Amino acid sequence: MKTIKSILIVLLIGILLAACAPTSAAVVNTEYILTTALKGADFVYLGASDNIAGISNPVLHAKPGETISIILINGGEGEHDIVFPGINIKSGLLTKKGETTSLTFTAPQKETALEYFDSSHEKLGMKGALLVGNAAAPQQSEASPTSTIEASNTVKETGVTVEYSLESGLMDGKMVFMGKGGDIDGKANPALKANVGDKVKIILTSGDGSEHDIVVDEFKAKSERVSSSVPSVVLEFLANAEGTFAYYCSLPGHRQAGMEGKLVVGTGIQSASSGAAGSGNQVSSGSAPEMAMPAPADANAVDISRDPADLPAEIGRREPQKVVVILETVEVAGKLADGSTFTYWTFNGKVPGPFVRVRVGDTIEVHLKNNMSSSMMHSVDFHAVTGPGGGAVSTQTKPGEETKFTFKALNAGLFVYHCATPMVALHISNGMYGMILVEPADGLPKVDREFYVMQGELYTTQPFGTAGNLSNDTTKLLDEHPEYFVFNGASMALASDTHALRAKTGETVRIYFGVGGPNFISSFHVIGEIFDRVFDQASLTSKPLTDVQTTLVPPGGATVVEFKLEVPGRYILVDHALARLQRGLAGYLYVEGEPNTEVFDGTTTPGSGH
Repeated sequence: MKTIKSILIVLLIGILLAACAPTSAAVVNTEYILTTALKGADFVYLGASDNIAGISNPVLHAKPGETISIILINGGEGEHDIVFPGINIKSGLLTKKGETTSLTFTAPQKETALEYFDSSHEKLGMKGALLVGNAAAPQQSEASPTSTIEASNTVKETGVTVEYSLESGLMDGKMVFMGKGGDIDGKANPALKANVGDKVKIILTSGDGSEHDIVVDEFKAKSERVSSSVPSVVLEFLANAEGTFAYYCSLPGHRQAGMEGKLVVGTGIQSASSGAAGSGNQVSSGSAPEMAMPAPADANAVDISRDPADLPAEIGRREPQKVVVILETVEVAGKLADGSTFTYWTFNGKVPGPFVRVRVGDTIEVHLKNNMSSSMMHSVDFHAVTGPGGGAVSTQTKPGEETKFTFKALNAGLFVYHCATPMVALHISNGMYGMILVEPADGLPKVDREFYVMQGELYTTQPFGTAGNLSNDTTKLLDEHPEYFVFNGASMALASDTHALRAKTGETVRIYFGVGGPNFISSFHVIGEIFDRVFDQASLTSKPLTDVQTTLVPPGGATVVEFKLEVPGRYILVDHALARLQRGLAGYLYVEGEPNTEVFDGTTTPGSGH
């Protein structure tokens, strides 16, 4: 009854929307309603409109040239969408139970069979066909892993249930499935064993508070997610083929960070007739669309860019003392660019994290709180720390919990800090970096203004400039192919009126500049200025370089530059690998004051961009 009521509500909403639509809207000739469901071990599209009600992965029909509307409802079994690769269209991603999306398109003028599938669950059973005209349904390839496993479904069941307990956790800097009980107790990513025809039952428990699941592609088996609020889930499926298969966590970056093991069925040797992919590696469909269409931009997204003038005042001369630093890791929907949003992982809600300022000899007490709403465990590694992991060994913090450690600042300099929870590069790329300044005992020379700027990279599934709520892409991260380069977290953030740097002629400015990365070196340059002093590699006890045009800063590194402002105008902060400017990497320094024709005299030409 609940399903029928839900369908009726959706239909009523559709009727009301149609009644309010402008008269110029396309007339829909045929409409289908699908829900997502889990039937046995299979994920399926389940028909909900009259002519396909209750049918799994129904065959849809259309006449050539007519307008088709497909409404998709998330039935609550994970994240789903619907893709028609033959005409290169894709719906928005449904992440919550009850969410609805739709596609409206014109069927091709010729008779053809159009495949549809879920971009994340195609191999787990979610695929069907739309037949245009009198086209025949497409035949599944005999060589495909899915079809051959299905052909083995007639295997005789043994009546035996093989049960394993796994717990998510960390070991040796990696994410792992940790065996609990029996022969696998205490083993990371243990080999699980079953006979052909056994039912396999895996109980997955959250040991770190982060979101995880467990997937075995060849058996179309995928669990729900564990988290701090869902401490355990159960995955059950029939081991109906012989071979060695991978089980893994499907959340972005988790498999690459170490969450992968083997399921050995029977002898573990794949038979010629099974055709199953023994490695368990996923192979992307050659018919997948070139561009993943994102969900609409998050209307609740906030400005995550830290203002470059947001840093504590100079310390000056004082005796060493105890300094308490409180960091909170918060996962937040942020504004990436005009029309684009992204889920950032942050320290204290901004990118970069807060600028920490101490002096040599201080004892720093670091408190790390992980917000209860976080989906991940987080930590912090201070490059200013002399001690294991820079503090990361003491701060692997579950959602809703707090950790702390203390360290003594032994070395002066400007140092990066970042999250060091596996996969470390993913946490950094998503925004988890900042800097700590350890001033020398005598302090730093006084300047008129100081600024805090950090460079980073974002690896989105969607190409640069795509509107909508963008997602991260672990493959691009590992291949070092970013879509965005950013100063202070967002595209062109420091070129906005809100966050541009501002100063006056005659003033000396100091920029604390660092690279969170995680992968690319910066050739830091201010167009139209020369650095009077550069504290190379952020060494504050070495004699500074003088009269420098561009300075190199590696990922996880920093520099301090100073220069006096002689001429008013707009000066552009860039990485002089200037193609990155086209991917959002630029900031503005506005300098006010009277013209100084002795130093620079010229008429501004229109369109220069300066």
